[in-house]
Amino acid sequence: MAQPQPADAKKSDLGIRLLSAIVMIPPVIAAIHFGSPYFDILLVVGGAILVYELHAASGGKFGWTVAGTGYVALALAAMLFMRAEGGHGALGMYWMFVLVWAADSVAYFVGRAVGGPRLAPMISPKKTWSGFFGALAGAALAGAAFAVYIGKSDIWGLVLVSGFLGGVGQMGDLLESWFKRRFDRKDMSGLIPGHGGLFDRVDGLLAVAVVCWIGQMVTNRTVMEWL
Repeated sequence: MAQPQPADAKKSDLGIRLLSAIVMIPPVIAAIHFGSPYFDILLVVGGAILVYELHAASGGKFGWTVAGTGYVALALAAMLFMRAEGGHGALGMYWMFVLVWAADSVAYFVGRAVGGPRLAPMISPKKTWSGFFGALAGAALAGAAFAVYIGKSDIWGLVLVSGFLGGVGQMGDLLESWFKRRFDRKDMSGLIPGHGGLFDRVDGLLAVAVVCWIGQMVTNRTVMEWL
């Protein structure tokens, strides 16, 4: 049985996670802001890393690599097309990235502080229901803040959609956890200190991007029209 981490180790882990996030976030914001070709390059480089991590984590199994590559390609294509939505694509991407970051951050802190029943113990022993509901709340609050920022008079629609997507992000996280458990992996790689691999950091974002794109196709409305 794994022994509980000392308080100092937990603080050190948190510090590394925060430092990694501080280093990663500015380039992402810049790429979203400036758009093509910078955002395109970011997606191509990120996609190549994700596919490599999938291939390595699965032990080089061809079928798993192909299936995972298809999922990654769908998510990246979704982000590419959403960013290209006229002059408002950047705003829609900021909303999506911020709600996922907020959901992940609040889930992390609430899960550690509150604990309680496990969400899916057979897939991810550390995830709790308190963390899951924290993710919904974090994403909803991000939606509310974004609605105020863009001057939206009725914020509740965006709050509900954001909260729902916060839950979608958690399902994407569980999907990756299932994959890692299938191949007895703790992290997809050791690329990002405190976070594991790039896939460990963007698993929720990939799921949210796919669902947003499907929503656009079903409703025939762009992300900005949702907002």
